[in-house]
Amino acid sequence: MHRELPLFEEWRRRISEEEAQEEKSEQEEQEEKSDFEEQEEAAEQEVADLEDDPPQNLEDWPDGAAKYKTFGGPDKESGYDDGPTAKLGASNVRHHEDGSITVDGEEVDNPDDYKGDPIPGGPTDPDSAPMPGDKSMGEGVMDDDDGDD
Repeated sequence: MHRELPLFEEWRRRISEEEAQEEKSEQEEQEEKSDFEEQEEAAEQEVADLEDDPPQNLEDWPDGAAKYKTFGGPDKESGYDDGPTAKLGASNVRHHEDGSITVDGEEVDNPDDYKGDPIPGGPTDPDSAPMPGDKSMGEGVMDDDDGDD
């Protein structure tokens, strides 16, 4: 019976060490979680600061974790026209292939009012080099109406 007591004590000591290790792991996990939560809150605040006056240039938008936050909060908090996203422009503007623009289904008088500046180097930039296969250049485009029928 004297031998059983030291084994029991050894078993209790090991259980206590395991419990202490589990508590330590839980504390570390909570600390990591709180660091993550702090980063999330900082990113949300950075985006919230932009809601009153959104940047016009892409370079002025935040980097880091704030880059992945939705402007105006999560999607289901408010509609596009209800919250801060309304400051980005109307949601009912439609651009058509023929170059016309409609708002609420009605064609606008001056479509240029609803067009932004072209992206530098993009397909609408007048100063960019022609893109391969660009039909507006007339080079290398096969004409189906050549009159040889």
